[in-house]
Amino acid sequence: MTTIFIAEIIGTMLLILLGNGVVANVVLKGTKGNNSGWIVITTGWALAVFVGVLVAGPYSGAHINPAVTFGLAIAGKISWSIVPEYVGGQMVGAMLGAFLVWLMYKDHFKATDDEPLKLACFSTGPAIRKTFSNLISEIIGTFVLMFVIFYLAGPTIDVTADLDAKIGLGSIGALPVALLVWVIGLSLGGTTGYAINPARDLGPRIMHAFLPFKGKSDWGYAWIPVVGPLVGAAIAVFVFQLL
Repeated sequence: MTTIFIAEIIGTMLLILLGNGVVANVVLKGTKGNNSGWIVITTGWALAVFVGVLVAGPYSGAHINPAVTFGLAIAGKISWSIVPEYVGGQMVGAMLGAFLVWLMYKDHFKATDDEPLKLACFSTGPAIRKTFSNLISEIIGTFVLMFVIFYLAGPTIDVTADLDAKIGLGSIGALPVALLVWVIGLSLGGTTGYAINPARDLGPRIMHAFLPFKGKSDWGYAWIPVVGPLVGAAIAVFVFQLL
């Protein structure tokens, strides 16, 4: 296992543990944070990004998001040959993080009868289910994420293809990225729950399907938080390079 692979596992695991953990704290029955609202969720997710980037940044650049890895590869910032290491680590980390959320809140999952609320502690879902609108929401949210990352990184980004290269989010510091994800959640997250990260949604959704829940994992929607972020990242690269 390479340094990149391990770092992305740990960074993404922390991201999902703390990000989906705040959702569980807000929506599950009997928790101390029950019904504390959207501000708590978006703040928790922003700080989860901060922690994930802070830990993984020095070792992998802390992409912790296949859309970011995909965008950097399209832009020529990393070699396509190391993309599988990044994405593989992100998926494993996301599944581990989701399992830890279930383990942490196991009693509260049992106390909660609403199966869609339980799924919300793992993956995203639309407020109003309209395929095109939902897809556009994920494209726009991820476009903002990727586009601003390029401007935050600026000319200091390391474009080498070495396995230990410090590329991507880790090169710009954890706090600006956390603030960026926070404002995306506050401003653009109300339509689909702002996945803006294929691993963040798909990994936990897979884990939900394997854990002892009665409810469905909503696989009919699952392609949107995967395709949307990838398209949004690609458009951001095109626009940034055009400008």
